[in-house]
Amino acid sequence: MTIRSTRAMGEAGLLPRLDPLNREWFTRGVITIQCCQACDRLQHPPEEVCGHCQSSELGWRECAGDGRIESVAVVHQAVHPAFKSAVPYAVVVVSLDDAPGINAIGNVVDRDPHEIAIGQRVRAVFEEIPATDGHERMLLPQWKII
Repeated sequence: MTIRSTRAMGEAGLLPRLDPLNREWFTRGVITIQCCQACDRLQHPPEEVCGHCQSSELGWRECAGDGRIESVAVVHQAVHPAFKSAVPYAVVVVSLDDAPGINAIGNVVDRDPHEIAIGQRVRAVFEEIPATDGHERMLLPQWKII
């Protein structure tokens, strides 16, 4: 697990609100995908019931965090004032090697956004956000070209 100590989206970047469905994703420091205990299907983002068999017996499966960029969008206009200093930045859809059919979305770090392309291999890295201002400590998944 690689943890970054500087904020990829700047110190003023917005943080997700944690709840029982997303806490594993944003706090574990490993790529964790929801898994149905009844039918063994993976699903992401997590839901309260399995999208395949409707079971509510759900758990989590850790993944290695390697994958392939399936889509890339370079953002040139800040969608929120907190992101003004971060533009341009790249948002990618990543297919996970050890979770067939599962895609994850995130930012690519340490690379000019215009150099990012579909098909490039990536590995998850985690941006540590210390507990402050009513937020618990987070480890935000990001992606790095390998």
